[in-house]
Amino acid sequence: MTIETNTTGVLALILIMMLVTLVTRFGGVFVMSYVRISPRIESFINAMASSVLIAIIVPMAFGGDAGALAALSVTAVVMLIIKKPLPAIAAGILAAALVRYLI
Repeated sequence: MTIETNTTGVLALILIMMLVTLVTRFGGVFVMSYVRISPRIESFINAMASSVLIAIIVPMAFGGDAGALAALSVTAVVMLIIKKPLPAIAAGILAAALVRYLI
């Protein structure tokens, strides 16, 4: 199956991706409404969130460019100092942009 990359095709792809995202999000909420969240399930959910972040960050740490390494370093340091994720992420983005601009 192929879809043309004209305006109609691109909009169709965006619509399909939007629908798939909505179905998975609402489907997850619907399914979880029937599951009692025990401490074991809660710890599994917390572990999954961490493992997803690690799966994204580790390859970037080993194979990323100087901007990626600067972003990871600055984000980690700012997070350790102020313990708030949003400013740490913003600082990491700024560090990556600055390093990539200067190099």
